[in-house]
Parts: sequence; C-alpha cells; structure tokens
Amino acid sequence: MGDTSETATTRSGLQRYLPLIAIAIVAVIGAFTLRDYISFDVLRDNREALLAFRDDNFLLTVLMFIGVYVAVVGFSLPGAVIVTLTGGFLFGTVLGTAFNVTGATLGAILIFLAARMGLGNRLKEKMDASDGMVAKIKKGIDENQWSMLFFIRLVPAVPFFVANLIPAFVGVPLFRFAVSTFLGIIPGSLVYTSVGAGLGEVFARGETPNLGIIFEPHILLPILGLTALSVLPVLIKAVTGKKELVK
Repeated sequence: MGDTSETATTRSGLQRYLPLIAIAIVAVIGAFTLRDYISFDVLRDNREALLAFRDDNFLLTVLMFIGVYVAVVGFSLPGAVIVTLTGGFLFGTVLGTAFNVTGATLGAILIFLAARMGLGNRLKEKMDASDGMVAKIKKGIDENQWSMLFFIRLVPAVPFFVANLIPAFVGVPLFRFAVSTFLGIIPGSLVYTSVGAGLGEVFARGETPNLGIIFEPHILLPILGLTALSVLPVLIKAVTGKKELVK
C-alpha cells in the first residue's frame, strides 16, 4: 500500500509539471525551426496573398490570427513582435490592437496557469510559511497587487515572459492577472500595431519598420507616465505608513 501511495504521489507530482515541460520543449523546438517562418521578410514576401485571404475569409482570418498569437505567447515562441505587426497590417490599428491584445492575453493566461500548476502553488505555500525579508516582500506584493501587476506590464524593459511567470509564483488570482495583462499591454501593443498598419508604405519604399520606436521620447515618456501612475498608490501608502510610524 505504501509503495502504491508513493507511486501515485510521484505521478501526480510529475503531472503538475507536464504543462511546463511541454511549453519548454515546444519553445526550444520553435526557437530553431520558426525563425525562418515568422519574420519580416516572410510577411513582406507574402503580403498580397495574406491580404487576399483576409478579404475572402475575414472571420476565419481573425480566428486563425488570434490562434497563432495564443500559440506564440503561450509556448514562448519567437516572433511575437512580427505577429503584432501582422495584426496591424491585416486589420488596421484599432481592430489589430484588439486582436493582438486578445491573443496575447489568452496566451499569457495559458503560460500563467501552467506555471502556477507546476511551481506556483508550492512556491506560494513556502513564501506564506516563511518569515523575515521573504515574508515582507510577499506582504508588499499582496497589499499592492494591482499596482505591481500594471507596473510590470507597462515597463518596456520587463520581458513579457517574465511578467507572465512572476504573478503565478506569488499567488496572484487569475482574474487580476487577466485584467491587468489585457489593460497593461494595450499601450505597447497600440504602438507596434500602428507601425504594422503602415507597413504597406514601408514595403512600397523597400524599407524596414522601426521596431525601436517604442523607446523614442514621444512614445516612451507617456508609457513611463502610466508606469509612474500605476505605482503611485504604493508610494502614497509608503509615505502614509511612515507618517503613522512617526506619530
């Protein structure tokens, strides 16, 4: 009976890691096999065929596009920026942003759930049971979840993959993760989608789009302003807390 119980426990433990293992395997394979398929050159060379297919099968194109975006984000495949540009190229700035944000959010939820299933619950239990600095960090995150979630989404320097994993490891509820992801990625997605919407003119001139546009002052400063706004409640709470301590 003891061996059977241990075997069942081991099996259930391995099953928790299967989604993460699958994502890791697909990510590694994709890194070596998809570079030549999800690229600016491929989009440029097949632009007419893509536009014709969209015109003849609009709804199917939307569903396929969102499905591809979910797969790219959910399995951490290369080419997320190219897919975002494609969304703008195919559907324009407004619809393209909506489809890009939807696909990215669904993909983020996929990897979030996989990470939480494999490691998140166990790490959360350890952090809840810990004391000292770890406990203070966990408490700070818990008390300011919305602010911290929007902060890591709005800061361009935080990789999207990392922003999907951190909330899973600290026990953020799925609803908060989904809402903060959807709203938090809109500014950056809007910038790249608008670039994609202008690809027709870029192709006509034989040029390459400026993918560093998000770091230009007129784009970066408003995003940094939103970032500062997202952490304002944390700063107010910190200052208020210090005043109370002084009293």
